[in-house]
Amino acid sequence: MAKTRAQRKAERRRREEQAAREGGDGGATSKAQHRTQVPETADVIEAELAEEGADLIELASETTEEADAKRAAPPEAPAPSRADVGKPSDVAEPEPADRISRRDRKRAEREKARRAKESVERRQKSQAAAPERQRGRVMGFFVSCWAELKRVQWPDRETLIQASAVTIVFIAIAAVYLGTLDTIFNYLVQHLL
Repeated sequence: MAKTRAQRKAERRRREEQAAREGGDGGATSKAQHRTQVPETADVIEAELAEEGADLIELASETTEEADAKRAAPPEAPAPSRADVGKPSDVAEPEPADRISRRDRKRAEREKARRAKESVERRQKSQAAAPERQRGRVMGFFVSCWAELKRVQWPDRETLIQASAVTIVFIAIAAVYLGTLDTIFNYLVQHLL
């Protein structure tokens, strides 16, 4: 049965406490000797990596050669901050296409935020305006139907054609099936009577 991470942690703590009780100062050296002499199980290695915060899925997908190469390679340095590089004007100007795409991205984000804000405002107005009006039952029904129709997400032309074609094909298959059954049973009933 597989052990949970909490169970593995608890076992490891118990082993460490037991080693500390037995060894005192010699415990550190005996622990080091133990690690060099006894291979660790995959469960223990996995638990230690999980405690360190390693991405276990990524590590599992690597081959041993890739993992050894990654450990041997020096770690990549993080990108320098603006304070290290200097002001943005000191850096070479980006290509105009890149600048335009950033502008377009920002403009699209602003437009999206504006539409969301307008949508929230419209909902608040409709909720505030609805209780003020007093209508009869029939008019209230038609108003609520109209409000629901406004919320419907109507399909585009391609989706509408595809859904209609599927429906017509299904109806044709069902008609052929039921017509065949009707003909067979009609023939049987005529010959039995």
